[in-house]
This record gives sequence, C-alpha cells and structure tokens, in this order.
Amino acid sequence: MTEPARAASGNEPDGLVIQPALALVEFASIAVGMQAADAMVKRAPIDTIRAGTVHNGKYLVLIGGQVADVEESLAAGREAGGADVLDFVLLPQVHPEVVERIGGARSPAETDALGIVETSTVAAAIHAADAGIKGAQVSLVEVRLADGLGGKGIVLFSGFVADVEAAVRLGTSVLERPDLLVRQVVIPQLHPGMWENVGASTWFGTRLRGQA
Repeated sequence: MTEPARAASGNEPDGLVIQPALALVEFASIAVGMQAADAMVKRAPIDTIRAGTVHNGKYLVLIGGQVADVEESLAAGREAGGADVLDFVLLPQVHPEVVERIGGARSPAETDALGIVETSTVAAAIHAADAGIKGAQVSLVEVRLADGLGGKGIVLFSGFVADVEAAVRLGTSVLERPDLLVRQVVIPQLHPGMWENVGASTWFGTRLRGQA
C-alpha cells in the first residue's frame, strides 16, 4: 500500500473547507453507510459532504456547514445507520487546524515533546484532536485516519512537555467510551532522529522508499 497524496505541509488542503460545524459518522457496513449518507444529504442543506470506504471495510461520512443543518443531517445518518453506526462526532465550532489535518496537511515542526493519542475509531481521533488543540498551546502535527492503520486513528501534538501533556489529557478526556482509547503517550525531548521520521511521514513504506 502506498501513502495517499496529500496537501503540502502547512497549507489548507484543496477542496476541504468546513466551517463552523463538522460531523462524521463511522459505519460498520458499506451498504448501510451509503444509504445513510443519502439520507443525510437529503435531510438538511449541508455545505460539504465527503463519503467513502476506509480500512478495514468501514464507511465514513464527513459533513460540514451551519450548526443546525449539520445536527439535522447527523441525526438522519444515525437513524438510517442504526446498529451499524460504530461511532460519530459532532463539533459545532471545529478548530480550523483540525480541518486542515484531516485533509492531509501536516505541521511537523521539531519542538521539545511529542504527544500521541491512538484511538480505535476515526471519530474519536477527530474529537481528541479538536479538544487538544483548543485547550493547550501546542501544534497539531498530524491527524491520520483509518487507512494503513486498520481503521484506527492517531493524533500527534508537539510543543513543550507541560503543554503536550495538557493536550493529550484534554484529548483523551472527551472520549465517551473506554474502548475508544487505544493508547496515549507523551515523549519528552524526542530524539532528533525520531523528529526526522515523524516530520517526514508516519507511513513506514514511505520512509523506506525515501519519498518524504
């Protein structure tokens, strides 16, 4: 598997503009997910919809727009999805950096500490990223979702140790079920060799080929 194309570091990804509200629904069934996505876009006049398959056979629907419209659309998706809804997130005022990172932009500036939040779902990773970046003085290095991760999500924060610890604590505190958190780690004074790897890519295959 190869790493998908992504926007240049620090730039807003082409075509992904979501404000003020963002919601994502994660479905166990692809067929049900497509049916639910149709119901969602028919229920309310949302501005943005991105839908498709990810590892490991899940179907994701990402929407954005005005708060009331996104809430209505999300409700339609949850109703249509029923028991096939694995997880969901609603962010009425999503942080702009979260939108940039889920679109593929990265901010790999080398600083003191690295914080990692590893989640079992994509929705949980987005929720953790938004809470961490809003509540602490950190940089959001990457929000990587599902593909190449067996359906999991990872969020990377960088900054000074105390700030990164705060971001990780805030990010994990918003997760509503214990099973949504796989691991959380803060690494003080990350070695320069690891900063080089983290800054280039978290995809092992890409690092081997020297493409980043």
